[in-house]
Amino acid sequence: MNSVPFQKVLVANRGEIALRIIRACHELGIKTVAVHSKADEDALHVKLATESVCIGPALAKESYLNIASIMSAAVATRADAIHPGYGFLSENSAFAEICASCGITFIGPTVRSMRIMGDKARARRVADKVGVPTIPGDSKGLLDPNEGLKIAEKAGFPILLKACAGGGGRGMKIVKSPEEFVSTFQTAQREVEAAFGDGHLLVEKYLPKVRHIEVQVAGDLSHNAIHLGIRDCSIQRRYQKVIEESPSIGLPESLQNQIQDAALELIKSVNYTSLGTVEFLADLEANKFYFIEMNTRLQVEHPVTEMVTDVDLVKEQIRLAAGLDLSWSQKDIKVTGHAIEARINAEDPRTLIPSPGLIKSYHPPGGNGVRVDSAIYAGYSVKPYYDSLISKLIVRDKDRASCIKKLLVALDEYLIDGISTNIELHRRILSHPDFQSGNFSTKFLDQVQLFG
Repeated sequence: MNSVPFQKVLVANRGEIALRIIRACHELGIKTVAVHSKADEDALHVKLATESVCIGPALAKESYLNIASIMSAAVATRADAIHPGYGFLSENSAFAEICASCGITFIGPTVRSMRIMGDKARARRVADKVGVPTIPGDSKGLLDPNEGLKIAEKAGFPILLKACAGGGGRGMKIVKSPEEFVSTFQTAQREVEAAFGDGHLLVEKYLPKVRHIEVQVAGDLSHNAIHLGIRDCSIQRRYQKVIEESPSIGLPESLQNQIQDAALELIKSVNYTSLGTVEFLADLEANKFYFIEMNTRLQVEHPVTEMVTDVDLVKEQIRLAAGLDLSWSQKDIKVTGHAIEARINAEDPRTLIPSPGLIKSYHPPGGNGVRVDSAIYAGYSVKPYYDSLISKLIVRDKDRASCIKKLLVALDEYLIDGISTNIELHRRILSHPDFQSGNFSTKFLDQVQLFG
């Protein structure tokens, strides 16, 4: 029986996240529509949805980013809601606005919340207003490199440049001296303009030894708001997350509480009514933290939170979009044990060069506390047109040390034959003494020698 007032949800995404959403909808008694490019005709989300619609050629800009095609599919199939997943159109406020104009619910926050908190400069100004610490630098977003240079000199080098719109590390540049600032600014600006259609950049003091900490939050129309604990996403390569875990090792309880309180203060200030993630940098040596951005969507790493809280975040996101109140109060949320997620990519583990191709054989790991979120199978061909993420391997155990051991065993069991994957990279990270002891920062993978 349908427990949510949606009859049919169109999933405007692909891969493992599309499959994750389809399963959640079916468990709620909601029919689903899979949209797909011509290249994805054999994709698992297409096979398992209630119905499917081809929305264009292989390239994402002609299919998964084609708003007209997606809306046409939604209208033709009489979908009453659209779930964007993550990436693609998930933080596109114009897309959310078009959904509303067509009488179709966008499963995510309001357009207003997306425009405020989805823009790094505007979100930073909200943080400044409510007293949440931000990194020294600019709070408005800049187009003029000379204006940026003045702010950089005031904040002090080295400086980090990053896009106001979008994420994923695109356009992020470290500038070490005034002499290289203008040229680097212009290079970053061209990158973010091409990627997001917006060339505004933030100029911030670069903090070299910090941890990347994020808080999963949720809010409803009745102005209730909760957090679901901390995730540590410090293991990154080229600003791309590689391993995520919950809770964070070595984060003092007092600092954790301050960060969680700050996250709630931010979402309450904008009446946020969906799932979201508030991200911070934490300087454990100085016992300080700084707000950096908010992701107004479901995160790739949401399963680690689900594993330690026993909360189905996708179902809750759908319920909130339907106007229902949160299923839990803050006192109901308990973080139990430890969970770690390894992002399995189709790429060479040393060079990060993508490795599309045919999967000849496939055997995922299993066992108590082992979860695999994936949409690949033996005989499936990994496409060269999309992100290289093909699977997420998540494990949970009573503590972090047990969790690391379990994940290493699961990685040894994971068979993906026919393409290169980064499984060996994960083995080496998990086996490194600094990772195991918690002696790491966001620069861990830049500082250690994992391959000879």
